[in-house]
Amino acid sequence: MQTIPRQLASEDDLFRQRALVSEEYVVKTMPRILGTFDLTATYLLIVFFITNAPTAAAGGPAAFTYLLLGGITFFIPSVIATAQLGTMFPHEGSLYNWTHKAFGGFWSFFSAFCAWFPGILVMISAGDATVSFLQGLNSQWLTDPREQGTVIIAVILAGGVLATRRLRMVQNVVNIVAVLTFFAAFLVGLAGVVWLMRGHHSATDFAHLANWSVNWKPGVGNINLFGLVTLAYLGAEGPLNMAGEVREHRSIRRHLAWGTLLVFIGYFMATFSLLVVQGPANASATPFSLVTTVDMALGKVMGNITAICIMSFFVVTTAVYGFTYARLPMVAAIDQRLPVFMGRLNKHRVPANAVWVQVIFASVVTLFIFLVIPFAISLGTPTNLSTEIYNIMLASSTLVWAFSSLFLFVNLAIFYFRDRAAFNKKRIFPLPLLFVAIPLGSISCILAILDTLFYSWIGSLINNVQWLLAIGGVTIVCIVIAIVGSMLASSQATWEGMMD
Repeated sequence: MQTIPRQLASEDDLFRQRALVSEEYVVKTMPRILGTFDLTATYLLIVFFITNAPTAAAGGPAAFTYLLLGGITFFIPSVIATAQLGTMFPHEGSLYNWTHKAFGGFWSFFSAFCAWFPGILVMISAGDATVSFLQGLNSQWLTDPREQGTVIIAVILAGGVLATRRLRMVQNVVNIVAVLTFFAAFLVGLAGVVWLMRGHHSATDFAHLANWSVNWKPGVGNINLFGLVTLAYLGAEGPLNMAGEVREHRSIRRHLAWGTLLVFIGYFMATFSLLVVQGPANASATPFSLVTTVDMALGKVMGNITAICIMSFFVVTTAVYGFTYARLPMVAAIDQRLPVFMGRLNKHRVPANAVWVQVIFASVVTLFIFLVIPFAISLGTPTNLSTEIYNIMLASSTLVWAFSSLFLFVNLAIFYFRDRAAFNKKRIFPLPLLFVAIPLGSISCILAILDTLFYSWIGSLINNVQWLLAIGGVTIVCIVIAIVGSMLASSQATWEGMMD
């Protein structure tokens, strides 16, 4: 009979779920090497997609309204919930583990899949953003969808190779790229300040309060920005997929505090400069407008440095999503909810099989999108394909990811109402703050899902009806796969338990 350590048994008594096998296995077999800086760097590469700033800039000064609104109603509540849950249960798999303790096997696997699958779409989006930046460097490059797909797959494969190396070595690379990414954000922010100091007028009118307001009008409104901003803030729990490999538990709260502050600063700096130097129309035309903004204010050399820093982010973030989100199928396999193949570690103590399954899956989806669809149906201008796919993939990931984020708040509420005395022993925030964060975050998730579903992010390329069909179709497929997979996984776990 398996022996449960005293700490886990106590936790089991408090929250009425027996300890998972993965909770013991990880701490015995995987090195505890991650510190606060490591987690903060990983957090930035998961959450801080600087290319969200150009799309947000399409709303003009209202972009700041939405960044602040999304930050208060969704991002900060998500961080609070993540910090509380991570402190109570500092185990590998984050949302998977927390939902298991709240609801059991079926919902734990379902929530984990809804958190895992967007990582696949984001990997494709990162490769696609690389294509957009290469096209920005030379408009004659990668005009054919087949060329675009080839580059994206190359980026995904490179990320997969990096993700399966020794974690300490990979984490050092991630730390360097996180610094480079924030340096790029600093250059973009500096560009706006220098532009104004040199006597140029702002390309955006910030004086009229109407330009800052939420606009619901069809065709000319900016309400679609709420879904986009929610995407910009998703993934706070991502680094804690590796919570079993963290050296000190205090790093859980520290990296969330530092990472959240840096994400706010980065988004606001980049959006400000884009609006000041180029204005809403030009800033939102392409992700490469970040580099163009630096070119215009600081010169071509600094623009090239910015381009290199941001492109390094997209290559390395595919590795970050690869090794962080591979921990979800890994722990599910250890707990007998997926084939044991997915839980095996390579010589570097990394779940390489799970990483490569993700890489293969993302590559197959890319092949279908860029090599099959363009030659089966007419998609308009081929050079716009990368922009269209980039936004469709990110929007689809927003829907599924926002749905999985609901479990952060629901789990927290379940734990409180199940055993208030036990909850209060591990509580790190005042109860009134938690009582505000839980409903506020839940409502924001639902609103973000509806907003993303019904309002196109790129209305000039894809209208609302086409948008609804495209991302709605992708999302339905994801949810169906999640439900079927959860049922099979739950049945497998029950059968395995009967055989023990």
